[in-house]
Amino acid sequence: IIGLGIIIPVLPKLIGELIGGSISQASVYGGWLLFAFSATQFIFSPVLGNLSDKYGRRPVLLISLFGFGIDYLFLAFAPTIFWLFIGRIIAGVMGASFTTASAYIADISTPEKRAQNFGLIGAAFGIGFIIGPVIGGILGQYGSRVPFIAAAVLTFMNWLYGLLILPESLKKEDRREFDWKRANPIGTLNHLKKYPVIAGLIISLILLYIASHATQSAWTYYTMYKFNWNEKMVGYSLGMVGLLVAIVQGGLIRVINPKLGPKRSVYVGLFLYVIGFVLFAFATQGWMMFAFLVPYCLGGIAGPALQGIISNQVPDNEQGELQGGLTSLMSVTSIVGPPLMTGLFAYFTGKNAPVQFAGAPYLLAAALTFVSVILAMRSLASHNLRIENKPAEPVLEH
Repeated sequence: IIGLGIIIPVLPKLIGELIGGSISQASVYGGWLLFAFSATQFIFSPVLGNLSDKYGRRPVLLISLFGFGIDYLFLAFAPTIFWLFIGRIIAGVMGASFTTASAYIADISTPEKRAQNFGLIGAAFGIGFIIGPVIGGILGQYGSRVPFIAAAVLTFMNWLYGLLILPESLKKEDRREFDWKRANPIGTLNHLKKYPVIAGLIISLILLYIASHATQSAWTYYTMYKFNWNEKMVGYSLGMVGLLVAIVQGGLIRVINPKLGPKRSVYVGLFLYVIGFVLFAFATQGWMMFAFLVPYCLGGIAGPALQGIISNQVPDNEQGELQGGLTSLMSVTSIVGPPLMTGLFAYFTGKNAPVQFAGAPYLLAAALTFVSVILAMRSLASHNLRIENKPAEPVLEH
């Protein structure tokens, strides 16, 4: 995860060098690079998961780690933009191994410890996106390709650890044959059709996920363009995002959400997101972006509350099916969101734009989130839904 975080602050500079273009032009390529990564990850996640059920977790994890290292080397020594796309496609295939890592944790955990151990994955993401961007921003001062080499070194060290120390977690008697029908990425989405009563809440969640890509996909380009930030400043800002998300998701959410209750947590959180997006759009100085991160990250109380309400409408023996469908939806929004938000940024910062407005992605995000609020309010008011608190794992959103 640190390796992923390391490359984020310097990717716009490397794209710009390869295409010989501006930050505005680089953002378009950046969005499609994220599209290539997310699309391949969506397709291959169930494939690698099924392969790990047949051959074991260890070989799939080792191959994936080695592939990630190769990807970073592709990016470090890419002579043209085409090679960046090849590298990102490789990363998407190998990044699908996160499902295998989850399966590994399930294998080695007792039922009562499973949820706690799954939380380690969220903690790893949080720490990785605090440390990684800061390291990447600092290393980026020595050249746009240096962070990619550092990421490759870390990944190969991780691979070596796995090769020498990591044991297999899946017993041979628990393995099954590979089945293409069960490796269908669309199948998990179809499961959501079984729950029409929560359709409005699911659409609300989809809009929130798409809106979040105004920050996830456009932040680096926006801050470099509008405030002339270098890689180090971008790295520091993303580290701050990771820290605030970790504080909210790891601590405050367990205090705020029980006091507000699920419904008010959804409303307050979504409105805080709207406020944060609007403030980002009209920020005039770089320091404001750090200040405006506070209301934006506090909006993170909405996602888990919304997921908890959705979860409460489904029987216990269908929770896995529901969560699989929601995870697939998140993957789909990661395919749609990046080119949408970076494309909008490029259009409104381009020479032919009717009006120059770099904050356009954030205004769109605010509008999408406002619609998300309306849908959530209508759904919660029009259906006799169970709203009582039910534990939901915090989701790292930033």
